[in-house]
Amino acid sequence: MRGRLLAMVAAVGLLATACGNPLEGGAEGGPSGEIIIGASDVGESLLLAQIYAGALRNAGAENVTVRPPVGGREVVVKALEDRSLSLVPEYSGNLLQYFDENSQATTPEEVHAELRQKLPEQFEVLEAAPAENSDEMVVRKELADQGIRTVSDLAPRCGELVFGGPGQWADRWQAKIKELYGCEFKEIRTTDTGGPVTVEALRSDEVQVADLFSTSSTIRSNGFVTLEDDKDMFPAQNIVPFVAKGTLSEREVRALNAVSAALTTEKLTDLNVEFTEQKRNPLDIAEDFLAENGLA
Repeated sequence: MRGRLLAMVAAVGLLATACGNPLEGGAEGGPSGEIIIGASDVGESLLLAQIYAGALRNAGAENVTVRPPVGGREVVVKALEDRSLSLVPEYSGNLLQYFDENSQATTPEEVHAELRQKLPEQFEVLEAAPAENSDEMVVRKELADQGIRTVSDLAPRCGELVFGGPGQWADRWQAKIKELYGCEFKEIRTTDTGGPVTVEALRSDEVQVADLFSTSSTIRSNGFVTLEDDKDMFPAQNIVPFVAKGTLSEREVRALNAVSAALTTEKLTDLNVEFTEQKRNPLDIAEDFLAENGLA
């Protein structure tokens, strides 16, 4: 099995044209019933794609390919539509915003239910994992120790503080955080999207509040403190398989739902630590996760 898995990770490039023969259970995939899983060039996406691939193989699927990187969400949606991809790991809140930018859903249950309603008929989402990779407001321990544990606690101090995050943060969240929390930062500074520039700016006190992601290994390794979003400004971002309808058999759907049921935010964070800090091969990480959770 190991040799077969290693052969899969080398597939990077143009997506295969989907035309395919039926799979067991009446599902259709790519060429000759192939199940093609897309992944971005972000480590977490690749890890999830390899976990999905392993679970599908363990469920009896014989022709599963992971194809990183696949591009932005617009590219992914078109690839699922023309079936050059069968499925991708996605984030429920962002996917809902793509199909309905006016959605006000915030909780995991609301987001998942509304997402299923808003998806065009050629797509489907399977069961969402408890694991979330959502935007989080993060501070250093010194500030948190001053009694700041929630965004509501932070709000009276916002005028003293510099915020760091991605370039689109102000357009998307500046008005919302003012409306919900009455928070207006002294300055909003563009750093990067949850990456090393943001981490270093927070660590060096260049910014005092930063936008990072809930499964980022850097929060734990730097001793940063995540503030509770106590008024639900950020929508839920649960991990969910986003599928071209009809490409999976019932048994394969059950296998992916079992993966989702086992995947918590803590476990996903640990997987990211293994990949980004311990530099483990994503195939080994995926195999171990499936074995440890009874999915091998």
